[in-house]
Amino acid sequence: MTSSARSAWLRTLGLVGVPTGAGLLCGAIAHRPELGLAIGALAAVGWQMWRIASLVARLTQGRHARPDASADIYGEIERLLHRRQASTRLRKRRLVGMLRAYRAAATVLPDAVIVVERDSQRIVWFNEAGTTLLGLRYPNDIDASVVERLPGLPMASWLTRGRHAEPLEIASPLNGNITLSLRLLPYSDELWLLVARDVSRLLQLEQMRRDFVANVSHELRTPLTVLHGYLDMLDPSEQPEWAPMIAEMQRQSSRMTQLVEDLLTLSRLESRVDLPSEEVIPMAGMLAALRREALALSQGRHEIDVDDRADVDLFGSPKELHSAFSNLVANAVRYTPAGGRIRVTWETEIDMDGATGAALSVTDTGYGIPAAHLPRITERFYRVSTSRSRESGGTGLGLSIAKHVLNLHQARLDIRSDVGVGSTFSCHFGAARVRGRQPLEQIA
Repeated sequence: MTSSARSAWLRTLGLVGVPTGAGLLCGAIAHRPELGLAIGALAAVGWQMWRIASLVARLTQGRHARPDASADIYGEIERLLHRRQASTRLRKRRLVGMLRAYRAAATVLPDAVIVVERDSQRIVWFNEAGTTLLGLRYPNDIDASVVERLPGLPMASWLTRGRHAEPLEIASPLNGNITLSLRLLPYSDELWLLVARDVSRLLQLEQMRRDFVANVSHELRTPLTVLHGYLDMLDPSEQPEWAPMIAEMQRQSSRMTQLVEDLLTLSRLESRVDLPSEEVIPMAGMLAALRREALALSQGRHEIDVDDRADVDLFGSPKELHSAFSNLVANAVRYTPAGGRIRVTWETEIDMDGATGAALSVTDTGYGIPAAHLPRITERFYRVSTSRSRESGGTGLGLSIAKHVLNLHQARLDIRSDVGVGSTFSCHFGAARVRGRQPLEQIA
């Protein structure tokens, strides 16, 4: 307790005691001490009630006048409340100022920012870019359903996925030449933050890059084929001293040819929106083919296991999926030391929607991948160890190809790895891609 509060309590006790004592003294003089004490006590209580009523009136009326200067406990309470109110008003002004500053900053952002109620999907607020990119109008569209205000966009099904909603690329409702990337972010327990960004320029640059890579790869393909053909015609036995150089040129020529083929494959995958042809893929035959390829590449240096636990097949493009799975198996063989183990597993699982999906996993006991490299491991030409990748014959495009193939099949690639222990690359397919297994002769 502060000294001022202690003094206020003592003064209040004195103010209570004075009328009580005076009443008792007057009653004693009149030979009626009980009556005098009662009158004095009533006077003290009445004064207390008046002070309380005065304090309550000032609080309920919201007055901002200076507090009472009296030195009793009620004056002390009023002064404390006055300081608290002044501090609250100052904090409120600061918060309002910060809110205005944040809203002003959000207003001038080039990205459209829309605050949407989670349950009703109604618009609470949007910035100026919401008008220029999405055609929203203030104040007409405030409290309106975002699904109704953007009728040409698949908003209803996308919003229902909530925090699991993947970024959505759509054409602007105002200009079909503008491509928007929509993201849904949790803003609070009751609100979503819908952010729309113009990615037209980025997509244009990406398309230019793809065209450049495809054109260069096509131009390199023919001279590399000619060079590789001439190298194959050379007979090292005629000039033994040239044999090491010829072998090295053949190795580098083969590596460049494989690089060009992978670039063309990746360019073809990136330019596709959907798959050209799809069919039921017998996974028993697919697993057998992967095992044969792994054994051929390993040349007896590894233990190869295939575990078919799922009595289901896949629906998709056989060529593309074989390319993706083969790349994963080839990487496992290349980056696992001799004597290691590689295991290919095909099994059912429960997908994100609660239905029965399936997963193909390739597990090895290789070098492992440091955690810092995992987020970028599927980027084209990204290598954890450049020297090790070149020694093994990798192009740095296998995982990128696998990821694009899986994206075309609405699947995802999951990577887990421990340095010195090994890695597991898992391809997860939703229930829409799973089919009941049939005998091979029925599929044929």
